[in-house]
Amino acid sequence: MTIQQAPLAAEHQALGATMGEFGGWEMPISYPSGTIEEHLACRNTAAMFDVSHLGTVRVEGSEAFNTLQQTLTNDLTKISPGRAQYTHLLDPQDASVLDDIIVWWHPSLDSDDRSKDVFDVMPNASNTDDVQAALGGKEITRERAVVAVQGPDAKSIVATVFAETAAVGRFRVLECSWKSAACTVAGTGYTGEPGLEIAVPAEAAASLWSVLLEAGVTPAGLGARDTLRLEAGLPLHGHELGVGITSLQAGLGWVVAWDKPEFQGRIPAIAERDTGISRRLAGISTNGRRPARTGSQVQIEGQTVGEVTSGNFSPVLGHGIALAFLPPHIAEGQEVVVNVRGKELSGQVVATPFAE
Repeated sequence: MTIQQAPLAAEHQALGATMGEFGGWEMPISYPSGTIEEHLACRNTAAMFDVSHLGTVRVEGSEAFNTLQQTLTNDLTKISPGRAQYTHLLDPQDASVLDDIIVWWHPSLDSDDRSKDVFDVMPNASNTDDVQAALGGKEITRERAVVAVQGPDAKSIVATVFAETAAVGRFRVLECSWKSAACTVAGTGYTGEPGLEIAVPAEAAASLWSVLLEAGVTPAGLGARDTLRLEAGLPLHGHELGVGITSLQAGLGWVVAWDKPEFQGRIPAIAERDTGISRRLAGISTNGRRPARTGSQVQIEGQTVGEVTSGNFSPVLGHGIALAFLPPHIAEGQEVVVNVRGKELSGQVVATPFAE
């Protein structure tokens, strides 16, 4: 497989980033300041992440709304042009989550004219081809970069250099221009912090990145993005979502519009809802700095009851945190032991998000 270079690769290399492969793209894992500093910059001020490896499938025209509405789990009638929505694409056989997706519905001057609809469907990088196969449309991933600026000060700092973004609220979508380059900006992200995701044409991406850097936004790699999403209790496809994992098991039943007459995987999803889930995603807080790791067994009184799907050190809390699938009857407060390569970590089941 050929590893693809994102439009901002030269900028990352100039900053001394450690690079790694994500979904077929070479992307920054961290910068010389380190993952913990990048993580804390996002929690305390603002950090920016290159997430250009994520896919973009553009679905537009008179049938676009119906195609998305009849395929994906969430209900587009709950939003309108100029809004974003989180949704799932399910396996038609067992309702497991083939991908979790953000849909950006571009603003329109005539929201009643379906022929004017433009949707940017944002799948996980490795699932772009499958999502396009399910929805049709045109993949435009290579035509743009996506810069996610996240943190309590993110919007105010971006507005000082890109004034049009000031109008973008949470889960809102705006079309605007960066130095004559047409951009799409959404009030979305994957860190648990407020912020923006800016889709900018590939040829203009370096200019935007440089100006944000000069404005004081900390560059952060995908290592920090992962620790941030874990602290926020957000699922990662391939860990908390994927083959054999349903929306209900992941605690995301709210993403499914149960009253919709049609969406892919509806019949098995309703069957699981009616019979009840066999496991549920839970948070585990462990004692000490040593983190649990993916695949570690979770035990109660010597009996294995589940397996860690994601684990790491929490820079904000100062101890280990993890997500794991456990039997649904196991309640918050339950003491557990996590077996990490033969070493036992004590902990307890807790609510998520771990940190707010």
